[in-house]
Amino acid sequence: MLLRCLLLTAFAMCPALTQAQEIGSFERPVVPTQTIELLNGKDLNGFYTWLTDGGHEDPRQVFTVQPDGTLRISGDGFGGLITRQSYSKYHLVMEYRWGTVTWAPRKEKARDGGLLLHAYGPDGGFGGTKDKPGPWMTSIEFQIIEGGVGDILVLQGLDEKGNRLEAACTAEVQKDRDGENCWKAGGDKQRFTKGRINWFGRDPDWKDTVGFRGKDDPDSPGQEWTRLDCYATGDSLTYLVNGTLVNRVTEVTPNRGKILLQTEGAEMFVRKFELRPLPEKLP
Repeated sequence: MLLRCLLLTAFAMCPALTQAQEIGSFERPVVPTQTIELLNGKDLNGFYTWLTDGGHEDPRQVFTVQPDGTLRISGDGFGGLITRQSYSKYHLVMEYRWGTVTWAPRKEKARDGGLLLHAYGPDGGFGGTKDKPGPWMTSIEFQIIEGGVGDILVLQGLDEKGNRLEAACTAEVQKDRDGENCWKAGGDKQRFTKGRINWFGRDPDWKDTVGFRGKDDPDSPGQEWTRLDCYATGDSLTYLVNGTLVNRVTEVTPNRGKILLQTEGAEMFVRKFELRPLPEKLP
């Protein structure tokens, strides 16, 4: 009788599931209490791969650990290196540099990559269809592209049945010369369920050409190392590039999830990729 009552109660509660529950609140995320080295310098045991032309196989070795312990992303293909764990409330530190190799169809385009945060749903759920998976997952992106490092992209993908999954955030923005949204502290508040929030100093004359560099870009030029910091509080995301605060959003949905490093046509090396406990005070 007790079991029957419990089952009836559970069924009665099912229709009342909130959106937060639907996007994975039952999966308990890891909240760092000390530094978590996502890259161990030896192997990729804490990750799995997804490629549009290989699924969970990586026959071309797009993602490899080099003898010096750095991660090489060849750029040959579209997809990602994805953490097996979900995470929340962390300070992410990543140090990367571009390689010299670019691949079609972006061989002559700006070197492009990205860091997808709070990723959830099926692998390949963003950028494709129900019958043909795409390269990425529903998430909020920390963009890594020549001229646009620190942009935020909202990537709403699909679940296994083809239904739209939720991803959204609120930003204070102003319009640039061309009417694009750029982050500005104290600007107009706007809710984003798709699209891009440019970092505050993105060059309005940006061109999608290899080697592009804007006059105020804070990332390092050429093949020099760049440091990224992301403070993910659950409610907010704050992005820094080489110590410069470039973007911030609040009311972030989802507020937890996996972390995905993109391959998007450009060779990239990563020497540091770690999660730290949040500091008492954010930048």
